[in-house]
Amino acid sequence: MPRVRVITDSTSDLSPELIQKYGVTVVPYVVNFESDSFQDGVDISTPKLFEMVARRGMLPKTSAPSLGHFRRVFEEALKDSDEVVYIGISSKFSSGTPTAKLAAADLPDGKVTVIDSANLSTGIGLQVLLACELAAAGKTARDIASAVTAVIPRVRTSFIIDTLDYLRMGGRCSGVQALVGNLLRIRPVIAVVDGGMVVAGKVRGTRKKALDTLLGDFRANSSHLVPDRVFVTHTGCHEDALYLMDGIREAAPAVREVLETTAGAVVASHCGPNTIGILYIVE
Repeated sequence: MPRVRVITDSTSDLSPELIQKYGVTVVPYVVNFESDSFQDGVDISTPKLFEMVARRGMLPKTSAPSLGHFRRVFEEALKDSDEVVYIGISSKFSSGTPTAKLAAADLPDGKVTVIDSANLSTGIGLQVLLACELAAAGKTARDIASAVTAVIPRVRTSFIIDTLDYLRMGGRCSGVQALVGNLLRIRPVIAVVDGGMVVAGKVRGTRKKALDTLLGDFRANSSHLVPDRVFVTHTGCHEDALYLMDGIREAAPAVREVLETTAGAVVASHCGPNTIGILYIVE
């Protein structure tokens, strides 16, 4: 019986292979297209999401799991483990993690520890895999929470958005801004800072120039990189991911794992096709 069960939500964008390898329990977020509801990573994929957006001309609404859903997941996990550590998306992006805290408070003896990752996508995933490794080493939930909390401000998450159309449909930029940006091939560089998203820069020009900008930022941090793993996460641009992965290995040959994952439907619904990012931890 595992002493500590590690749970996360579907916005952590971990691959099915990693979920199985590390024994992670994933709580799905919900994707709503008008009256149709889907569970992220269960019955809707990122390609299916993009097809539905193109066909319907609208973005879905996304929502966090309910209080009852979290409670059921935690109760089930405690049937075969002593403690639970849940690591969820930044509370600045969603109500999911605060809801998980409420569910944990309903359970006895403080057996469920909830951590706000202050991040998204595999910026969460990095913390989840660290927690899994510590759990496998026999650490308590308290020890795991302490270690994960210590790395939260050292997670680096940045990505390039290829098209402004999804930002326009989501009300994050005007139609004119999107039109001009697309015509001029302006791609925002988005970073996660203090649990929120900021525009860290804008790249004008070719797709390769945008990818090289991401690599340049990574190289600037490579001398103080935690060498366990680096993620390249994207919304359906495998060839670009291979290009970045080669650049990462060249810049930081000591990195033990360079992992490619595809963002789930919830994350993809906010950033659109051909978004790609590099995510890692620094010392």
